[in-house]
Amino acid sequence: MRRCIALALLTSLTTFAQLKTATPESAGMSKQRLGLAARILADETKSGRVSAAAIIVVKNGRIVLHQGFGKAKPDTVFLLASISKPVTATAVMMLVERGKISLNDPVSRYLPELKGEQRQLIRVRDLLSHTSGLPDMLPENTDLRRAHAPLNDFVKQTFTTPLLYPPRTDFRYQSMGTLLAGEMVERVTGRRLRDFEKTEIFDPLGMKDSSLGLGGRHIEDTARCQTGTGTDEESFGANSPYWRDMGHPWGGMHSTTTDLAILLQTLLNGGHYNGQRLLSPSTVARMTSDQNGAIGKPWGLGWGLATSVVWAYFGDLVSPKTFGHSGATGTVAWADPANQLITVILTTRAAAEDDGRLLRTVSNAVAAAVE
Repeated sequence: MRRCIALALLTSLTTFAQLKTATPESAGMSKQRLGLAARILADETKSGRVSAAAIIVVKNGRIVLHQGFGKAKPDTVFLLASISKPVTATAVMMLVERGKISLNDPVSRYLPELKGEQRQLIRVRDLLSHTSGLPDMLPENTDLRRAHAPLNDFVKQTFTTPLLYPPRTDFRYQSMGTLLAGEMVERVTGRRLRDFEKTEIFDPLGMKDSSLGLGGRHIEDTARCQTGTGTDEESFGANSPYWRDMGHPWGGMHSTTTDLAILLQTLLNGGHYNGQRLLSPSTVARMTSDQNGAIGKPWGLGWGLATSVVWAYFGDLVSPKTFGHSGATGTVAWADPANQLITVILTTRAAAEDDGRLLRTVSNAVAAAVE
């Protein structure tokens, strides 16, 4: 019996090899329909509405589409914006598995400065499921950025910023909750979050082009965000050295289509990839399922869900089990367990420019290509 279990485990682990390229037909997808997704992005870059874009589609662990458009190659590095959030959540969950953090602990156990006005009621899980009552951005956000304030100043302001509602009574998408989640990781480990993510997540999985902050790159080596011009934009905007290298847990990660596909494939594999165990299957299940059932506002731990009330960028055709995240810089990454399908779309045009329509329509074309 033990030998059978060992053989089954060995067999399953061998399936978690590195992503390989295959034809769409061999993976159960329509080449013609999949080509429509590429044409949509090609048209957007050719028109000049989007300066750079890249896409990867993975079906059953095989890459069936990987292409760059405009000024981007298939694996150009992009600023991800809020896709950074579930990566921060992954760091937290790794510490939960190691017995260093508990989801039901009050955050003040790790960050004692968070106190008063019901802040002591905020639990660790609330930071990851957007139910803490903290705001998305601080009222002082622009002033802090204009002054090139260090990340620690954002943390200090978050400790005392007014809550929008009592913890766990409502849902409000909030970047400052993710900021405190990252701060917890740093205090518990005694390491910078960017260093923890590199050695504990990116390096083991072979995510060689991922980093929180610039990771030693020059901004010119990455895709430039289409965020306008002006003194403020040059000083603290999305293309400024200050903002790109701050390493903010809610939006400062850089990565590529391939690296994000590796991360999503790891989750579809139950937490394993290429012989590496990142998370346990039970942890993955918790992160990618609804944690807010009591208030009817679906969200996982770090990951958004196809059923999430504020979610739209996965498109209309994915299964209800789909999880992922989007970013304000024009990015989305999602995985559909029902179809073993992964899609990562990275662009340089802010998602707000068209309310995410480009990301949705490309996602629809991919989902419709499943045979």
